[in-house]
Amino acid sequence: MPSQPSKDLQTFPNPAPDRDYEIAFDVPEFTCLCPLTGQPDFAKFKIRYVPDQLCVELKSLKLYMWAYRNEGAFHEKVTNTIADDIVRAIQPRKLTVEGDFFVRGGIGTLVTVTHEKKGKGAKPAAKKSAPARRK
Repeated sequence: MPSQPSKDLQTFPNPAPDRDYEIAFDVPEFTCLCPLTGQPDFAKFKIRYVPDQLCVELKSLKLYMWAYRNEGAFHEKVTNTIADDIVRAIQPRKLTVEGDFFVRGGIGTLVTVTHEKKGKGAKPAAKKSAPARRK
């Protein structure tokens, strides 16, 4: 039976969880539909992440990206949803999803979403000190 689109991202254990390293995916043939006109929107996606305990299985990512082909979505929404779904599936240490949407009406759109895991290795927020009082 041929493959079917699916929003189910499969994972596998990170083979080197003690090391920070980057995995990069290039998705040159992404398609979704314009939610206003129903016409196809074409894009190239770049997905880069530093895994923690899990990695994204490549075939499931292909089927996941394919699942958007018949969905209407604004560029900003679809890029953020892809980032959210990957974060939910693997909880990466760091993730960047870049959607580079082709020119439509004379305007191209580039949407970049980043995520950095809080906790281990994260820098605490700087505290603001109260101004010194004069005596």
